[in-house]
Amino acid sequence: MKKIISLLLGALLLFGAAAALADETVTITALNGQNEAVELTVPHNPQRIAMLDMAAMDIVHSLGLSDRIVGSAGTSLDYLQDIVSREDVENLGTIKEANLEAIMACEPDIIFIGGRLSKFYDALNEIAPVVYLRTDSTLGVVESTRRNAMTIASIFGKTGEVESLMAGFDARIKTLRAFATDKTAIISLVTSGGFNVLGNDGRCSLIGREVGFENVGVDANIDTSTHGNEASLEFIVQKNPEYIFVMDRDAAIGTEGAQHAREVVENELVMDTDAYKNGHTVYLAHPAVWYTAEGGISALDMMLTDLESVLLQ
Repeated sequence: MKKIISLLLGALLLFGAAAALADETVTITALNGQNEAVELTVPHNPQRIAMLDMAAMDIVHSLGLSDRIVGSAGTSLDYLQDIVSREDVENLGTIKEANLEAIMACEPDIIFIGGRLSKFYDALNEIAPVVYLRTDSTLGVVESTRRNAMTIASIFGKTGEVESLMAGFDARIKTLRAFATDKTAIISLVTSGGFNVLGNDGRCSLIGREVGFENVGVDANIDTSTHGNEASLEFIVQKNPEYIFVMDRDAAIGTEGAQHAREVVENELVMDTDAYKNGHTVYLAHPAVWYTAEGGISALDMMLTDLESVLLQ
C-alpha cells in the first residue's frame, strides 16, 4: 500500500510540474529562418522583450506592453520614438543588421524580428526564442495584421483586446473599395532616381488587393515583392492609368541627397497622362510606415489615412 501511495504521489508531482510548465509557456505559429511556418514554444507573458521589428513593436505598444521592451532596433518612425529613445532601452542595431552582443547583454526572454533579419534567425535563437511574423499579401494587410496581433496577444494573455484594436478597419477598407471600383492605377516605388512598378504581391499590395484598384502596372505572375520592377516613364504613358500611387523609398529610409519622388515622376511625359491631368497622382504621406512598418496597428491606421485623405475628400 505504501508503495502504491508513493507512486501516486510521484505521479501527481510529475503532473503538477507538467501543468506548471504548460502555464509558463505558449505554443504559437510563426516562421523560421527559411520562411517556413513552424510551431514555436515561447515563454508565457515574458517580461523582457528584444524588439527588432517595427510592426511587432507597434502591436506590443498597442497592447500596452512597451514598458517591457529592454532593447530595440533604431527607427525614425515618430509614433515609436518614445520607446526607442528611452534610457533603459538598449540599441540593438537595425531592422537589417542585428547587434548580437547587445542583444545577448540585455538578456531578453523573447526576440521579435521581421523578414530583413531572417538570416540571423538561428544565431538569435541561441539567445532567446525568436518570433518572426510577416505580412502575407495573399491574406491581405488587414487580416495579416489581425492574425499577427492575435499571435502576439496570445503570448501575453491579451487576445481579448485585439478585436477592439482592429475595430473599424474593415469598414474603412469597404469605403475605399467602393471608391476604387473600376478604376485603374499604377502603384510605384521611386528610388535612386528610378521608377519601379509594384504588383499585388508585396509592398503597397493593400492598394491593389484590398482597396481594389485595378493594378495595370505589372503582370500578376511577375514577382515584384521587394522593390518592384524598373519601368520607363514611357511605360506609364502607355498604360495611362487613372491614378498613380507613389511611395518614396529614399524618403522612407532617409537617403541623404536623394532626388525627391515628385521630381522623378512629374515630367513632360507623365504630365500627359490622365492621372496627372486630373490631379490623381497620390504621394503616400508616410513612406517610412509603408516601407518599414506594414503590419502594425498604428501603421495600418496611417496607411489608410494616407489614402482616405486624398481619395475621399
